[in-house]
Amino acid sequence: MTAAKTPMKVGIAGAGAIAYGAAAFLEDAGHKATLWSPSGKRTTRLAAGEPLKSKGAVEGHFHPGVADSARALVEDAQVLLVALPAYGHKAVFDALAPHIRADQVVLISSHASFGALYLSKLLAARGLVVPIVAWGTTVTSGRQPSPVEAQVNTVRSKVDICTLPASRSAEGLACCQALFGDRFVEREGLLAIALSNLNPQNHMGIALCNMTRMEHGEDWAQGYNVTPNVGRLLEALDLERLAIAEALGLSVRTIFEHFHLSFHVPVGSISEMNQHMHEEGRGGTGPATADSRYVTEDVPYGLAMTVLLGDLTGRPATLHRSGVEIFSALYGRDFFAENTLLAALDIAALPLAELRRLAREGYDPSTEANKAGREDALSGSAG
Repeated sequence: MTAAKTPMKVGIAGAGAIAYGAAAFLEDAGHKATLWSPSGKRTTRLAAGEPLKSKGAVEGHFHPGVADSARALVEDAQVLLVALPAYGHKAVFDALAPHIRADQVVLISSHASFGALYLSKLLAARGLVVPIVAWGTTVTSGRQPSPVEAQVNTVRSKVDICTLPASRSAEGLACCQALFGDRFVEREGLLAIALSNLNPQNHMGIALCNMTRMEHGEDWAQGYNVTPNVGRLLEALDLERLAIAEALGLSVRTIFEHFHLSFHVPVGSISEMNQHMHEEGRGGTGPATADSRYVTEDVPYGLAMTVLLGDLTGRPATLHRSGVEIFSALYGRDFFAENTLLAALDIAALPLAELRRLAREGYDPSTEANKAGREDALSGSAG
């Protein structure tokens, strides 16, 4: 890979497969990546000096930095990349927000459940606005065989993005391109990005139809098991998502375009495209545990959000809602209640027109800073 013309310092919040893949990609491109594990556990061996060994679409041994706190990560970075499961986003935004500077850019890989709005609100309370770039999916996909390894299966050729606020879009796009190359497609605001992440709906069909394989810890080929019936379920789920986008007047990628552009296979039925991936050895391996992000992340932070948007637009996402309810029954949990971001923003109570405005402009610093000041004053009076 050609070295970056202007190396940049990127602080990566996260230490899983996507974070490691991004670190390997950035280091290979000549940038400097620093990883922060919120738990402090995954990066112990890297911090002790062992190299990050990357295989697959990115090959090499790299030495990314390791930060021991959110403050340390932010202080030494020009750009921040949030790359961890959505159920960790709120806690990480809460940890990063007090330290973010006006000269920084924040990238969310990938975005879920209006997390960019939540971060916008936290920063606005400090009187601060920075470009927050929401990605519809990740640049890399893969696995993490060990705490010092990255298996990068794919580097996507196209990634949908938007910047909050929209007035900072040129900065957000330029930053993404400088770091990861010319692979980004700008979409029409945060609502479009909210409907551009196909992982939740695809993972729902795959996990639901292969649950016993996951529970038994089997080694199974994911693409091969997207059989014609499973493929038809994924296509039907996609129609619900597209109907919501249409009601909002948004243009989003179809599931067929997603598989074609992400995995470089000819367009056909979704089952046929997955079989093609399998035949080429790129179909991937399905989860070997029921404790998988396919469910614990994608159900509350992906499917539940689509259900909410379906309700707000009058285009009920019946299959998505059924998926959340079935998984809740399977796991003995209420996945609708587990989304901390939607709860913190109280999205369901917002008029659709206000949600549209916020999804393009973010929160107003003067309003939120004044509100935060009033709350601090009331807190002081109570004390």
